[in-house]
Amino acid sequence: MTLPPKVTDRAFARLAEIAEITGEVKALRVGVSGGGCSGFQYDIRLDDAASDDLVLQKDGQTVLVDPVSLPFLQNAVIDFSDELIGARFVIENPNVASSCGCGTSFSI
Repeated sequence: MTLPPKVTDRAFARLAEIAEITGEVKALRVGVSGGGCSGFQYDIRLDDAASDDLVLQKDGQTVLVDPVSLPFLQNAVIDFSDELIGARFVIENPNVASSCGCGTSFSI
């Protein structure tokens, strides 16, 4: 069964913090593009919605996934990690066959 990605409460909370700091409410776009050391890489950035995006919302915050990236993100979990090595949005993706040490490049 094909399921859209899930966004954790922690990721939505971090988006709210970013909006509070910047004074601007922007959606988090999570996409997949060709490239990187393993064939694909995540493209995670603040953006505006397009008409064909999958829109995931909670507490006034929005995460967007474009239709081309959606198959690569089936059943994935979009989370926010705040560790000693750094704070960043992370993707837990069950579709990934292998990834490299950079943490943003993967293969299917």
